[in-house]
Amino acid sequence: METISSIAKRLNVTNGRIYQIIKEIPADKQPKKDVKGKYNFTKESVEAIESYYNSSSSPKTDNESDLVKQLRADLEDAKAEIKAKNNQIDKFQQLLDQQQQLNLSTNRQNEKLLDTTTNNTHSQDDRPPQNDHTDVSEPNEGNYKGVENKTPKKGLFGWLRR
Repeated sequence: METISSIAKRLNVTNGRIYQIIKEIPADKQPKKDVKGKYNFTKESVEAIESYYNSSSSPKTDNESDLVKQLRADLEDAKAEIKAKNNQIDKFQQLLDQQQQLNLSTNRQNEKLLDTTTNNTHSQDDRPPQNDHTDVSEPNEGNYKGVENKTPKKGLFGWLRR
């Protein structure tokens, strides 16, 4: 006596697929149910199930193999794209590190220059000339308030201290 499970194992499918095949084969070749609702398989019904499965599974296998090939190709493309993106990220990280090092060295140089200019006493060259009017405009009737607020220059970065 054949059972659904034994036929499913032999065809390498699930029990549910065997139930689907039973519904799809002609009524005269379908197995009959007994009083308890179990199928009684005859030789003819088992052959009908096997022939239906073999005829319907061949095109499906071709389609599945095409699908698998397509999915594998897509997976390889995705892997290549991820690898390229990782390389780009690595390059951007290196550039960012270089930029940070450049900023740090520039800041250190600026601090050294500020320290040397603030620690030096004012020499003749550091004093602003008496007739230098670059910091404020000449007072006239429109902008003169009675107080001149000209700041003297102090070294190379004196303009930063205003």
